[in-house]
Amino acid sequence: MQIRRLQLTDAPLYRAFRLRGLREHPDAFTSSFEEENLRPLAATERRLAAAGSEKLWGAFVNGELAGMVGLSHETRAKNRHKACLVGLYVASEFTGRGLGRALLDAVLKDARACGLEGLVLTVTDSNQAACALYTRAGFTAFGIEPDAIRVDGLSFGKQHMHLQLPPA
Repeated sequence: MQIRRLQLTDAPLYRAFRLRGLREHPDAFTSSFEEENLRPLAATERRLAAAGSEKLWGAFVNGELAGMVGLSHETRAKNRHKACLVGLYVASEFTGRGLGRALLDAVLKDARACGLEGLVLTVTDSNQAACALYTRAGFTAFGIEPDAIRVDGLSFGKQHMHLQLPPA
């Protein structure tokens, strides 16, 4: 397994992988497959090229993209001490191999190196595996937003979680 930052040249691969996640697990993401599928590859390229505000990592197994995660930095002065973990996804054929934790560890290492003091995230409250992963990593829940997203007429709540990082 190799964990690395995604680069501009990864755009086609990342876009296809992300669309797969959105299609296969629509309740796990706030973005929808239908909306994201309409965006051109250039939008993905812009996202990967964005300097500083968002970073994306991939987990590769034998050269195949098997997982992804993002870290979205706050840009406003009052919020720059924290960032938001987004879009953690591991393809079903690669689950149970520690890829999710490895991706999370890469984000935590980067967050500490950047001097961040806190990370926040939201996770669908029925996604027990993801909630357990975040809890094992030290995140604590601080609230549930009921009816946060709707997929095919079904309502899903989002659990809000926070991790306090020690000052560098």
